[in-house]
Amino acid sequence: MENQKKRLIIIGAGFAGINLAKNLHHEDLEIVLVDRHNYHLFQPLLYQVATAALSPADIAHPVRRIFRKQKNVNVALGRIERVDLEQKKIYGGDTSVDYDYLALCVGATHSYFGKEEKWAPVAPGLKTLDDATLIRRKVLLAFEEAELELDEQSRRAKLTFVVVGGGPTGVELAGALREIAAKYIQEDFRNIDTSTSRVILLEGGDRLLQGFSEKSSQRAKQDLEKMGVEVRLNSLVTDMDEHGVWIAEERLLAQNVLWAAGVAAPPILSTLGVETDKCGRIKVEPDLSVPGHPEVFVLGDAAHIVDPKTHELVPGLAPAAIQMGKYGAKVLRAELSGDKDARAKVKPFVYTDKGIMATIGVNRAVAETGPFKFSGTLAWLAWSLIHIFFLIGFRNRVFVMAGWIYDYIARTREARLITGQFSLKVRKFRKAPKQA
Repeated sequence: MENQKKRLIIIGAGFAGINLAKNLHHEDLEIVLVDRHNYHLFQPLLYQVATAALSPADIAHPVRRIFRKQKNVNVALGRIERVDLEQKKIYGGDTSVDYDYLALCVGATHSYFGKEEKWAPVAPGLKTLDDATLIRRKVLLAFEEAELELDEQSRRAKLTFVVVGGGPTGVELAGALREIAAKYIQEDFRNIDTSTSRVILLEGGDRLLQGFSEKSSQRAKQDLEKMGVEVRLNSLVTDMDEHGVWIAEERLLAQNVLWAAGVAAPPILSTLGVETDKCGRIKVEPDLSVPGHPEVFVLGDAAHIVDPKTHELVPGLAPAAIQMGKYGAKVLRAELSGDKDARAKVKPFVYTDKGIMATIGVNRAVAETGPFKFSGTLAWLAWSLIHIFFLIGFRNRVFVMAGWIYDYIARTREARLITGQFSLKVRKFRKAPKQA
């Protein structure tokens, strides 16, 4: 009698989930990869979609295409809402599915520090393609509305962009917004000077890029200010509405507020009923499994694990998620080897830090790897090449590289499409010029 295949369910087709599945070709393992989207998303370049440098298809790749030749992987489109650890079941709507092994690779979502209902509709964050196209629509509409607006105060508010959060996403967004206004679309409008737009970057701490060295943080601030971004440190947002934000008693009038300040774990993790950190991430064992449930793994941004080598929390970065996915596959291969002691022999997960980098604008970036710190054009080129390398799909790599080269030479942003439903919000319309 044949042994029944074990079933591994992977929830999430991000960096961790994709790399876990790709490294498990075991013939006795059935893999079901579930995601609420049918594509793998290269999140580090989301801000370029949001700022019209790239199209959504440039940074996404169909999941089924990735696994078309790996016969033990079945891809399923769906949203999983709950996990029952005791019954070994996952639930989505009225459907439940049994598992032998489970990997939660669900990433992270936005955190508005308890003010989600009020702030989220006003200040969109940047975690998904939908977020990116929403921000792109919001930004491009601001220029279109300003072109038609005769009321001076309203026009200034439309041309004011506030980015909340001075981490890599906030820095990249602020720099890209300033480049759009000052370099790429200035000649496309007749009634406004887009270069007069204000881009304000608010950071609650005493420096940008907290995960970087003081030197890199200072360089990023200097580069942003040279570009025309107003950088304000020690500036905590205390409230906001559709007309702007408050910093303590100070009011900043702005129609465009973008959120890059906080992250939280997705709600599904709270259904496990195990210990989490203050952000909702699961505190996992050294082999990335859930305490008391060695058949369940949490990988990527959803995992809280302290690196045994550095004694620091493993960061929520793409390289860490990729390494966790590959490590999880190693543990499962040992589990399925038939040697009951093989899994115990697998050493605890150790994160290999290959460096960090953030781009600020064209020819402007900061990068750190080990003791080496560099910035400017060299860091920008390194950032570009590394991101091209990690993109999945030949088409994506070619299109992204070609797009960057074209934009660099032509000084334009060709992905300026306003999609989805919208309505113009103009207080006092400019009248069309009379025909001669």
